[in-house]
Amino acid sequence: MRLLALVGLIFLLAGCGQQHNTDTMPGPDQIVRLSDSEIKGLDPQKISDLSSLRIAADQFEGLTRLTASGEAEPGLAESWKVSEDGLVWTFTLRQGLRFSDDTPFDAAIFPRLWVRLHAPDTASPTKALFDNISSVTADGAQTVTVILTSPAPALPVLLAHPAMAALPLHVIEQSGDLWTSERPMVTSGAYQLVAWQLNDHARLERNPAWHDKPPPTASIIWKPMDDSLSAMRLFLAGGADIAADYPASRHQWLNENHPGLAHSVPYLGSYYYAFNTRQPPFDDARVRTALSMAVERDWIADQVIGVGNVPAWSLLPPELTSGIATKPVWASWSRERRLTAARELLEEAGYGPANPLQFEMRFNSSAEHRRVSVALATMWKPLNVQASLFNSEAALHFAALRQHDFALARSGWIADLPVAENFLTVHQSTNGAGNYSGYDNSAYNAVVAQAIAAADADQRNNLMRRADQMLINDMPILPLYFYVTRSLVSKRVEGWKDNISNVHPSRTLRISTK
Repeated sequence: MRLLALVGLIFLLAGCGQQHNTDTMPGPDQIVRLSDSEIKGLDPQKISDLSSLRIAADQFEGLTRLTASGEAEPGLAESWKVSEDGLVWTFTLRQGLRFSDDTPFDAAIFPRLWVRLHAPDTASPTKALFDNISSVTADGAQTVTVILTSPAPALPVLLAHPAMAALPLHVIEQSGDLWTSERPMVTSGAYQLVAWQLNDHARLERNPAWHDKPPPTASIIWKPMDDSLSAMRLFLAGGADIAADYPASRHQWLNENHPGLAHSVPYLGSYYYAFNTRQPPFDDARVRTALSMAVERDWIADQVIGVGNVPAWSLLPPELTSGIATKPVWASWSRERRLTAARELLEEAGYGPANPLQFEMRFNSSAEHRRVSVALATMWKPLNVQASLFNSEAALHFAALRQHDFALARSGWIADLPVAENFLTVHQSTNGAGNYSGYDNSAYNAVVAQAIAAADADQRNNLMRRADQMLINDMPILPLYFYVTRSLVSKRVEGWKDNISNVHPSRTLRISTK
């Protein structure tokens, strides 16, 4: 039987379209992780895709770093303090910091990294994330001061981003762009890249000069698998310990046949449709609200999607608002009561059996988006609403949204950071073409600005929820559900903690000895 199983595994791996060998298989001191795409680059200041950022976070550490729960903790800095107005952050570095090639560094490197991040030659795609930082300075060898333009309680999370990690400038200045081709790479974090075979795997091994105790697992293998079904099959065959995704259609099957392996977790993302509020019929809030009232969000989340998504009546995930879910007053009404109220609103706006509401609903190519669009059109039929469907590939779809060439269109937002303002500022009129709906409410803009300027955490949260409530009242977007992440985690892996940021540093993972 063991021979037959081995033969089956060999054929399965061959069917995945890649070459695999025992050196890149799970082992007693090696964890194999499947990412959903190939690495796009190794320079942390020149990447923005998730696969590359995960590799970078394993290798480079900043003043702070993220825990297995996705929370910020001291990294290269052993502590920090904040001024009363929330604008001045002072970080105290650990003693004796060294890169993996044993070259020492101190506070002076961080202002230089800040300059490099903003240099035209760097062309950093993540530079805008740090726009709230006005300066980074060093005060002696052990102190780094970060000054903000407005309070940012989540700054420790932001500074854990690989773009602001300690990079080996002594190597970069000597080798230029070729610095990432050195093996092993010179790093400041828990691991260092020792091998990268394009479209096959990247091997990370412990950084011997890392300031912390050695990570529990000696080697981490990252393999790109852009097909989630192939990734699932490889994982189930024992060819990987962790898969970054699996097909939504296999969620129930996995739970029934492989209980405990599938992790479906709320994520920093909202799925919604955007109304074009610039022109009829959706320049009328009564029409937008009527359509929203008729939507069965629980049914869409449970039956149409079916992977544990949480229904959404508002923009902000509850995890960002102290667990408080913002809902309109009619969210708890029965369907019949909601439909009655929706008909009345449409009649007030001039629509009914004699003049049915008609519009085109756009969505980008995806089975999930099509199912949701069909479900919405069906739910609106009792209101004599006629919604036609228009499908296009993603690039054309979002180009149409930026050009305001739509009536109702599939959209959504996945935040860069676990902060409410990352969602809310998207819908400010100052966001330009990125504000797809064209929502223009000076009161909303003012509340968001007031929230961002608040140093007190409770005041800040209350204002963020108030802005979220204003969006619900005006309904420029049609919220449907909050995203979830889907992962497969072997039972031999310990240290994995589900979290809304979907952060799982390799240094926190270990192989079970049970």
